Amino acid sequence: MRRSAAETRAHVLEVAHELFYWRGIRGVGVDTIASEAGVAPTALYRLFESRDGLVAAYVERADRLYKQWFDEVTADDGRSPRERILALFDAQTEQVQPDRCRGCPFLMALAELPDPDHPAHRLAVGTKTWVSRRLGDLTAAAGVADPAALADQLTLVFEGTYASVQALGATGPATGARLLAELVITAGERHPESRDHG
Repeated sequence: MRRSAAETRAHVLEVAHELFYWRGIRGVGVDTIASEAGVAPTALYRLFESRDGLVAAYVERADRLYKQWFDEVTADDGRSPRERILALFDAQTEQVQPDRCRGCPFLMALAELPDPDHPAHRLAVGTKTWVSRRLGDLTAAAGVADPAALADQLTLVFEGTYASVQALGATGPATGARLLAELVITAGERHPESRDHG
């Protein structure tokens, strides 16, 4: 069955995602991706222009899917901001299980592509910036004394979970992420300076 150019591009990206994510960006060549996708290398280059273009498209695809997951998990559906934040950590616990997670694709892209001018590096930085900003939106909605500080603390817990899972597994320190997030939120909800005047 013949595919349109858009369908072929989507198919190649799906294959590239699996290969880049599980084997590493540096560990997979264009010929391997083309072979696994059942397309000629020349067709792949027509779709992505270069290997760097393919890698950037992989990170961009991962970014889109990740943001969709994040927004669905934290949707403003009647839950309190606290509940929505904790739901994110519950979902992350499921997400980082070994059958579906080798680590964070954006952290891995940053490690494999350290050049800040590489388009995939810039995209990965953009994803991490977006996560921090979204956590800031949630902490601001929670009405805490210092939403920016709380967002930074939650970002450390959230990103630290991805980093620790890669080395220590889902049954290591990552198991305490949700509880730590809860403690950080509870601490952020206190307003000692404004109440200790009596």
